Amino acid sequence: MAVLNKIRQRSVVLIVVIAMALFAFVIGDLFRNSDAFSNSPQDVIATVNGKDMTRNEFMVKVKNYQDRVGGSQTSTQAMNTIYNQELRQLILESEFDKLGLSVETDEIRDLLRTSFSSYPEFQDENGNFDVSRLNAFIANLKDVQPDPVPLGNFQVNYESWTNNEQIIASNAIQQSYYNMIKAGIGTTIPEAKAEYVGEAKTADIKYVQIPYTTIPDSTIQVKKSDVEAYMKENESTYKVDASREIVYVEFEEVASKTDEEAIKANLMSLLEDRAEYNNATENTDTIAGFNTTDDVENFVNANSDLKFQDKYLRKSELPSNIADTLMTLSVGENYGPYRDQGYFKITKIIDKEERPDSVKVRHILIPYAGTTRADASVTKTRAEAEATADSIYKVVKDNRSKFVDLLELSSDKVSNEKEGVIEFAYNSSFAPEFKAFSFDNETGAIDVVETSFGFHVIEILDQSNFSSTIKVATLAQQIEPSDATLQDVFNRMSKFEIAVKDADFKEEAQERDLKVKPIVFKELDENIPGLGSQREVVRWAFSDDTSVGEIKNFPIAGFGFIVAKLVEVNDEGLMDVEDASITALPEIRKEKKAELIKEKISASAVSEIAKNQGQSVRTASALTMNNTTLSGAGVEPKVVGTVFGLSEGETSSPIAGEKGVYVLEVVKMNAATELENYTPIMNRLNTTKQNVVQSKVYNALKNAAEIEDNRAKTVY
Repeated sequence: MAVLNKIRQRSVVLIVVIAMALFAFVIGDLFRNSDAFSNSPQDVIATVNGKDMTRNEFMVKVKNYQDRVGGSQTSTQAMNTIYNQELRQLILESEFDKLGLSVETDEIRDLLRTSFSSYPEFQDENGNFDVSRLNAFIANLKDVQPDPVPLGNFQVNYESWTNNEQIIASNAIQQSYYNMIKAGIGTTIPEAKAEYVGEAKTADIKYVQIPYTTIPDSTIQVKKSDVEAYMKENESTYKVDASREIVYVEFEEVASKTDEEAIKANLMSLLEDRAEYNNATENTDTIAGFNTTDDVENFVNANSDLKFQDKYLRKSELPSNIADTLMTLSVGENYGPYRDQGYFKITKIIDKEERPDSVKVRHILIPYAGTTRADASVTKTRAEAEATADSIYKVVKDNRSKFVDLLELSSDKVSNEKEGVIEFAYNSSFAPEFKAFSFDNETGAIDVVETSFGFHVIEILDQSNFSSTIKVATLAQQIEPSDATLQDVFNRMSKFEIAVKDADFKEEAQERDLKVKPIVFKELDENIPGLGSQREVVRWAFSDDTSVGEIKNFPIAGFGFIVAKLVEVNDEGLMDVEDASITALPEIRKEKKAELIKEKISASAVSEIAKNQGQSVRTASALTMNNTTLSGAGVEPKVVGTVFGLSEGETSSPIAGEKGVYVLEVVKMNAATELENYTPIMNRLNTTKQNVVQSKVYNALKNAAEIEDNRAKTVY
């Protein structure tokens, strides 16, 4: 009681302490999420020229895009695609708003006419576009929303229709915008003449090259200040985004030798009969093994990681390394255990047959709405198409001569021209169900087969080029690590992570025969080579709470673990001097060597300079301004450019080129013959310029736009 009384006496103090703790927690969270005090809320993906790209709308578009492409892209790739689309739209809209470009209602109707005039739903009885039918269709969509309505091969609702209208309008505005720019682009006669002269005017020269290699690199001293100065002079080359460098080691969860032997032993144990006590009968039953079972299919399905396949296989369909062996086994014989595509397998030969490699069939195809390649005229439901196919089947089964008479009901117009006949080989690309019926049944067989194209009434007319096939039953067990191996991998990873907290990362890795892998991330990157998308690692590396030297382990789905260490933080700006030196040093040395070589050149004639420098005089003929390749030296734009700034007989000053210092003399200058008409050249240049308008204009607008990209903080 005394303790309780003391607590009551100090209750006010306790309340104050708790309140302060809560306050500190809230304030701390606010500071960790500094957007609470900024103008960049978490629901704004980016701000482009003052317009926001909002998170909710963005993520809806990302989801719709992912639904369209299936699983072919990661979430980050999908977000990047939508971001680029939305960025382009916002940048262009800024320009459209400045110019007052828009699409009015009447223009929208004209655009819709262009887009949908071929749809029967919008045509009158004469096949002409009927705007009243279009208006009625849109009104109906609005009335039944959000339910969809069929249009051609698609299902559309009011929302998807209005979105499509917006896309059509946006594309029309963009085209008008680009057309206006193209109208302002042209080529003048002087420009056309300059282009012609650049190709037609030629020069013959003699020159001497003093290669940079005549001065050893070791004699050229380059200071850190030289690299820094070079970087500032070439800022665009050495400007980099923010990046993080990490090193990491991998702990892969793979089956050990012991695991593999256990898997193979388990497979072998399934071959023979085994005794098993039956609690119900209190007797010991004999359970048939793989070698003796009468029900191979159920045995495989009950004991294998891969289900039984009831089909005959050709040699080309078997694993290449054991195909020859399997084809020579007798019915009832086994082969294995062997390794194949991540499994240990034992394969038993169930049957052998000679099967055709080529077939000749004829068919009648009855499609229904939504099937592959079904056009807008196909309106049958699946049930209606199946009923039609069944009716045709009943007729032609009793009287094969009726097959050709009923071809007018088939939608396969190509085969119809050949009385419905198709000839194809086993390795041809046909619908699996169509192929299976054609090769797995005998000549004369006829039936209804459904594929993605609809219902086919198929008759096998002929089969040829028979070859050996086998039916197999395969027991397969996936090669995966045991629980003991998984625990061992986790323990090794944990011990390494603890060890490197207070030791050298590379040394500890070497002691354990682990390979240290470096990688540099930008903030929106996601991939680690060989491990796929690992955004969690990138987020950790860029977190304000992660310091250089910090170490963390990451579970990698389907692989195991990595232990990573953050080794370098590079902010946006100029590249680190050490990193820049890789490309800057050779260029700085060239500049310094060029000055030293120029200082040694005292003569003025090419032949004398060549003699003094221990070089030979070279010649180059028919040089043009538009071709910067110098015969005998390679690409040398400065040298070739200098040629056409000289007169015939004139000698140049020393020129610092790509591979050395050059002095040249113009031996002959061949003037270009004047043309009477430069129009063809003007037209060619106009076409070239206009072809690149869209990409160049957008890139220019993007470079000039004010873009605040918050993706890394909001959705990535």
